[in-house]
Amino acid sequence: MVISASHSSPQDPFSLVESCQKAIEWILRSYTAQGKPIPRCWIDVPYGEEEITLLEEEVLPVMAAILRRVEEIDQRLEADTAPAPEGHTPEGVGPEG
Repeated sequence: MVISASHSSPQDPFSLVESCQKAIEWILRSYTAQGKPIPRCWIDVPYGEEEITLLEEEVLPVMAAILRRVEEIDQRLEADTAPAPEGHTPEGVGPEG
């Protein structure tokens, strides 16, 4: 399973993380391409070059790591809950178990 906000429920917190990550990437690309600082609604000083660099180097990699780890957990869960192939008896089940 690949996490994708377009295929997930709005109630899925991890699709929200992915959506936020994409929005932040878009904002960073848009503002830096125009050479503009990023306005903040709760402080009077916008994010300049230094803060944008911190977002790119510290925040976005953490969001990506969260999504990678969730993907690993999802894959393990899917593998653990997948039906056993025909003719295969899980360990501990059957006459010997």
